[in-house]
Amino acid sequence: MKVGVVADTHLPRFGDRLPEALRRGLRGVALILHLGDFTGVEVPALFEALAPLEAVAGNNDPPALVARFGRRKVLPVGGVRVGLVHGDGRGGTTLGRSVAAFAGEPVDVLCFGHSHRPLCEHHDARWLVNPGSPTDRRAQPRYSYALIEIARGRASPRLVFFDRR
Repeated sequence: MKVGVVADTHLPRFGDRLPEALRRGLRGVALILHLGDFTGVEVPALFEALAPLEAVAGNNDPPALVARFGRRKVLPVGGVRVGLVHGDGRGGTTLGRSVAAFAGEPVDVLCFGHSHRPLCEHHDARWLVNPGSPTDRRAQPRYSYALIEIARGRASPRLVFFDRR
């Protein structure tokens, strides 16, 4: 099973559609996980046109998206427990806040966004995945998202980088 992981699209500020490289990369995924900061209420439909969507809301999302998706969740996906959180808040780092959001709750893959800094590391028996952003790279050299291959109850995530134009 292949799962797409995206965060921090910040649309429509950065356009009215998903970048073509992202759309191409998400073709054929069984599920898309969005980690918040869609920013526009119309944005989830752009992902739902590609595959089923599960998400959490971020700090820049309107109340309608917070009500629809919530701010934190754990999903069973192909025998793997995946934790979703945006990662914003006070004190510490985005990574530290994201890890703390699942303290005492076992997850195999912890997916978070907010920082726009791609990360894919195996640490303390779980994967930590921040897909970066496909539309707002900030200080990063390239735009990014992540893919997770799940087989026989094991996750293998990887980052995917692209140049937008």
